[in-house]
Amino acid sequence: VDKFCQESIILFCAQFIIKIMNLTTRGKYAVTAALDLALNEKKTSFSKLSDVAERQSIPAPYLEQIFNYLRRADILIASRGPKGGFKLSRSSEDIMIGEIINAVEKRMDATQCLGEGTCRAGSKCMAHNLWSELNDNINNFLMNKSLKEVLNSRLNDSEGNKISLIATG
Repeated sequence: VDKFCQESIILFCAQFIIKIMNLTTRGKYAVTAALDLALNEKKTSFSKLSDVAERQSIPAPYLEQIFNYLRRADILIASRGPKGGFKLSRSSEDIMIGEIINAVEKRMDATQCLGEGTCRAGSKCMAHNLWSELNDNINNFLMNKSLKEVLNSRLNDSEGNKISLIATG
């Protein structure tokens, strides 16, 4: 199988998993905005919401809602005033992608029964354990992947592509 075909299969699988796991634009934008803050992170400065929104092509009112979720989850801290804005509450190596997604999304679940085992009129469907295992694997993956790791993998892109952290996926 050639490289293009492999990439197409991976893209299809990723899109399928995102669809069944209910990862919305809100979750994608939240991760992208957090990556932006990590990339532009300085210990003492805050980033303006409007700057992040512009850099990432995210509507500012929508990003404001997302940042409120992230602030309540202690992922971001906010400061008012002329030098105010938002910044990460901890180092980018200490903030996991799963934390960000959990802060802004409903529970991600590939099962029809939300993990309750009531898929077929009160009993587990034939594929229940498969979807539950998928849930566990994805959750473990996301909870073990830090913002810093994602940035490092992107910054070290072996093809030398220009860095683009646009929120389209």
